[in-house]
Amino acid sequence: MTTTQFAIAAAGLRKSYGAKLVLDGIDLHVAEGTIFALLGPNGAGKTTAVQILSTLIEPDAGVVRVAGHDVAADPESVRSAIGVTGQFSAVDNLLTGEENLLLMADLHHLPRAQGRARAAELLEQFDLMEAATKTAVTYSGGMRRRLDLAMTLVGAPRIIFLDEPTTGLDPRSRRNMWQIIRDLVADGVTIFLTTQYLEEADQLADRIAVLDHGTLVAEGTPAELKRLVPGGHISLQFADADELEAAAHALGAVARDDAALTLAVPSDGAVQSLRTVLDRLHFESIAVESLSIHTPDLDDVFLTLTGTAKEAVR
Repeated sequence: MTTTQFAIAAAGLRKSYGAKLVLDGIDLHVAEGTIFALLGPNGAGKTTAVQILSTLIEPDAGVVRVAGHDVAADPESVRSAIGVTGQFSAVDNLLTGEENLLLMADLHHLPRAQGRARAAELLEQFDLMEAATKTAVTYSGGMRRRLDLAMTLVGAPRIIFLDEPTTGLDPRSRRNMWQIIRDLVADGVTIFLTTQYLEEADQLADRIAVLDHGTLVAEGTPAELKRLVPGGHISLQFADADELEAAAHALGAVARDDAALTLAVPSDGAVQSLRTVLDRLHFESIAVESLSIHTPDLDDVFLTLTGTAKEAVR
């Protein structure tokens, strides 16, 4: 992939506050039209990285390009291409939903008619038409979060930084927000996501980077990261004890459950690993009743890579 296909590209990113090194020369590459999740425990450097990428602070070293623009040399062009939705809502409680959007349209210097049209479009897109004339203080948490994201989209940014977008939402509202994010990406928008919910990163992200003590300790797709952690296995179930015994003999060191007629074969979850097991059973003419693949989840990955429990992901 060439540099021009990256919505965000950072090389050798460093930042210190006094004697404290917050980012230790990290590299980040986010492809256009994808969701990239940055995970890490408290104090890992996630917020600092997002602040640099969104031009809020300057790095001590490194080269950063966002939307094709150098963050240090041309921050204004970067700001015109991005949107930022922070962890804490930017919604004005004293204004209606429509007025909040019109305020953002004014801040983007949109002509009045264009601003009203854009506000109406976003109110419909985010299912807020019925609440458009109600003050935001009356909105539920899910409605406020949708309005907050809609405000970010007034200027039609092609890159959006989302900082914990579903914190405090109930499961239904969280899934509604996930669908909105997926729809944005389907439209070509690039999402840079930080989240405390590992399931959220697993559900949404095309690629995930894990940051710990200012260093990237792993990066890859959710499936690739899960294969880094031991404990994955293929569970095989057989019709009778004879088939179970034959399979156990053919496959060697496996965990078995004679009562359930199952074997657990260590596996990294890759297709080749599964094919090897099935080819061996086929060669021995052993029939498998059913199978399932079990891989570690992102909780396991996070704990293994950072030595930190998932609750500390913020």
